[in-house]
Amino acid sequence: MAFDALSEVSDEALLVLYANGDSSGARLLTLRLVPRILGYAARLLNDRAEAEDVAQEAMLRLWRVAPDWRQGEAKISTWLYRVTTNLCTDRLRLRMRRNVVALDAAPDMADVAPGAVAVLIEADRMAALNAALTSLPDRQREAVVMRHIEGLSNPEIADVMDIGIEAVESLISRGKRALVANLAKRQEELGYEKGN
Repeated sequence: MAFDALSEVSDEALLVLYANGDSSGARLLTLRLVPRILGYAARLLNDRAEAEDVAQEAMLRLWRVAPDWRQGEAKISTWLYRVTTNLCTDRLRLRMRRNVVALDAAPDMADVAPGAVAVLIEADRMAALNAALTSLPDRQREAVVMRHIEGLSNPEIADVMDIGIEAVESLISRGKRALVANLAKRQEELGYEKGN
C-alpha cells in the first residue's frame, strides 16, 4: 500500500497492516504516535533522554502485541498512554529510590544575546510551569498533563488511568488549583501583571 494512501487510515488499521507484515503501516503509526508519547513522557519525567527511552519501550511493546491486538476493545493511543504512564511511574519510583538528580534537571544557561528578552521570559515561564508540574503528586500531574498539554478528553484519561471520570475531574481540579497557587507567588517575577 502506498505511504500517501495510509495517511487517512486509522491507527488500528495501521497496526493490523504491521501485524500482517506491512512495514509502511509501522512507519506511519510511529510518526503519528511517538511525538505525542515522547512529549507526555518528557513532561512526566522532566528528562528528555529518559522520555526517549520510555517512548521507545512503549512502541516496542505495541509492536509485540500487534499480532494479538483485539480490535475494538481499546484505542491504540489510550493503550499507549497507559503503557507510557506505567513506564514513567516505574522510572520515577526507581529515581526516588536512588535519589539521583538527572543532568537534564540542571538549570539551563540563560541566553544573553541582544533582543532575547522575550525568549528568556518565555523560557522562565516554561521552567516555572515544569517545576510546578513536577511538584504535583504523580496522579495529579499525569491527569493535568494529559488534559491540558496532550489534549486528551476526560473519558480518555479515565481509560488511561483506569479510574472513573469523576476521579479524573477531581485530580485535574486539584492539580490546577495547586499550579495556580504555586505560580501565583511568582507572578511578578515571571513578567505577569497582577490580575493577568
